[in-house]
Amino acid sequence: MHITSLAPNEIFVFGSNSSGAHGGGAARFAMDRFGAIWGQSEGLQGQSYGIDTMSGLDVFEEQARRFVAFAAEHAELSFLVTEVGCGIAGYRPAQVASFFAGASDNVVLPESFARELDP
Repeated sequence: MHITSLAPNEIFVFGSNSSGAHGGGAARFAMDRFGAIWGQSEGLQGQSYGIDTMSGLDVFEEQARRFVAFAAEHAELSFLVTEVGCGIAGYRPAQVASFFAGASDNVVLPESFARELDP
């Protein structure tokens, strides 16, 4: 799935860095198109949600778990998750898909993550 536009209740979930410098990849796209805020690395920002994927796997996993909890509390929204961490951060889906295990039905994972979670 290639995301180019969002419905009013949809949120674009992207990988960020700790400083929220959305200079490239999905982070730049989120800033240009979906309201991501320069300087904010994590959380809801406009119609986007950032997860720090650049500060190591422990930070990434912790923030992904917080995202999963946030999404569960906001059933009125649909979260479209990119291949978070698999671009500039350099991880493989097999390394990070499990961070999103147990996500609620309003979280749409990329096919590569879904395959890892339900082989």
